[in-house]
Parts: sequence; C-alpha cells; structure tokens
Amino acid sequence: MPPRLPALCRRQLPLRTLLQPAHHQQQQQPIRPSFLPLTATRGVKYGWSTLPHRARPKRFNQITSGLPVPTTGPAAALKRRERTTPLRSGVLAIKKGMTAFMGKSGSRIPCTVLQLDRVQTIANKTRAKNGYFAVQVGQGERHPDNVGAPQLGYFEAKGVAPKRELAEFKVKDASGLLPVGVQLMPDWFHVGQWVDVRSNTRGMGFAGGMKRHGFSGQEASHGNSKNHRTIGSAGPSQGGGSRVYPGKKMPGRMGGQRVTVQNLPVLMVDNDLGIVVVKGCVGGPKGCSVKIQDAVKKPPPAAEFIEATRKTLEERFPEAEETLEAARKRHLELKLARKEGRIEQLLAAGVADGSVSEELTAA
Repeated sequence: MPPRLPALCRRQLPLRTLLQPAHHQQQQQPIRPSFLPLTATRGVKYGWSTLPHRARPKRFNQITSGLPVPTTGPAAALKRRERTTPLRSGVLAIKKGMTAFMGKSGSRIPCTVLQLDRVQTIANKTRAKNGYFAVQVGQGERHPDNVGAPQLGYFEAKGVAPKRELAEFKVKDASGLLPVGVQLMPDWFHVGQWVDVRSNTRGMGFAGGMKRHGFSGQEASHGNSKNHRTIGSAGPSQGGGSRVYPGKKMPGRMGGQRVTVQNLPVLMVDNDLGIVVVKGCVGGPKGCSVKIQDAVKKPPPAAEFIEATRKTLEERFPEAEETLEAARKRHLELKLARKEGRIEQLLAAGVADGSVSEELTAA
C-alpha cells in the first residue's frame, strides 16, 4: 500500500500560485497541490483510498461503493416476518395424553388430547409501545397466597384471577389483537386446519452417545474391553487443528428442550370437554403446558372463519371493554387505599364490586 500523506504535512505544504496572463494578473488564485484529490473528507469510510480499484476494501457498506443502504429498525423487522407470523393469537393447553381414532378404512390414527383450562387474554402488545404486535394469554389459576404482590396488582388491573402460566403469541398486525378478559374456547380452531404445537420435551438426564444420538457402539469382542458403549475417539486432530469442533455429538444432557411440532391436523374440538385433539404426537410428558397456534407453513384459516370466531367472542363477552375499565378504576382506588393504610378496614368490611369509592368516602 502506498504511503499516505499525513494531515500535518499536507497543511504545511506551500500552495502554488498559478500565474495568469497580463490582463488577469490581478486575479491570482491559489490552487492545491495537484497530487491531492479534491475530497472534502478523506478516509476509507468516505469512499476515498489510494489503493488500486481491485484492492480497495468492500467491507464498509457505503453508498459510494455501490452497496445498498442497510435496512434496519422495527418496521423492517416486521416486514421480513410478515409471511411467517400468524394472523391471529394462539392458546395455551395441557397435554392429557394420547389415544387413537379409527379411520373409515379401519386404519388406526394416533392422536394427542390437549385440554384448555380457563384460557383468557391478559394484555395486548402493540408496535407503538412494544415494537411488535402480540397477545398475552394466561391459563389455569393460582392461589393468591402463592403469587407475589406485583403480579397480584397486575391481574387486579386486568380484572381476572391470577393465572398459573402466561405466554405471548405474536400476530401479524393490529387486526389480530383481542379484547382483554375474553375466554378462548376450543372452537377457536376448526376440524381440518393445521396447527403448530410447542412444548418442552421430557428430560431424561445425562445420557450416553448410543441413547442420545443413536450410535451403534463398538464390537463385543476381538480385543474390546470395557468400551462396548463408549463413543471412542472424538477426532481432535482432524480438520481445522487439534481441537474438537463445537456441536460434536457426545454424551450429555438429553431432553428438556423447546420443540415445535409443525403442521398437525386438528381432528376434533369440543367446548363441553374443553379439548382439542390433534393428529400425531406432541413433545413433553402428561400434564405439561403446550402452545397451540395456526401453522406458519400452511395456509391460514379462511377469512370467513376468522370473522366468525371474532364475532362469537364479541357475542359471548359483550361487556369486555367496560369490565376492563371498571377493573382498572377499582385497582387505582385500592392502590390508593393501600397507600393510605385503609385496605385492612375495607377488607374487614368486605368490598363489593363498584363500592370501593363509597367505602373510601365513608372512611
């Protein structure tokens, strides 16, 4: 690489003057040395270099080098994930076990029974406030004595009982958000549609190479002694040097991982039993919590079905917005009562719905 001229030396160079003809001698203009380019700001990151064209670095993502301007930010991230984000929220369920259905031709179809336990919407995440669209869903119920004070206040402001588990389901846009406090039933899905089921697999502890990765083991005889199930040499001297590559299949902790089983058809939905039956197996033991959502690699449910389920929710819970607003108002009043030390008096007298303000005024 040719040496560059330091800035200090460049400033000390005398500027040459160009002698003009006689009729222009009064307008002498100083010019810069000819071997310096007329660039306002010099440097590699501004597109200027003394290197040959082929040897110039291209790692600086500049407009001058012909590379496109990088697209970053929340809007670009949502745009990239449009095709892989479901249109609507999913639900939480409990794996009850496996059974089998018999087909019309007499074939045996293995399936998994998933039960919904008081699944309610808790909150909505918006792009303006959180950077993405999502619906927070809770299932089950926990005793208030086993819930911390911050969480109790969170559920109190939503107007729902403390939930055993919370989860978020990302949606494509604001049309997938749901009213807070509504309950999602098994008819949120329909028979024949595809769903993705996420769960934690059953943990099996520390396992060897044969059980964990299906290695065949070593010979039973011919000089083999006490190494029948070992993996043997890990190959530390091959390839890129005397080391073992990351990700090498070796003995270690098996199971207990997050697994998504994709494209499972829904075989049955029952609101009375609160179950969704899907074809095939789902990871995890009996009683584990699973997340069910529309499949991302299959066409989404029909627009008519989505509108029908939305309308059904509004018919079942017509006062969801009013209930949420009343819960928020009551939460602020109870919060003020706790701050002023009147909560014990209110609890002793018994607080009914909508009577917090009157009790505080009377106190």
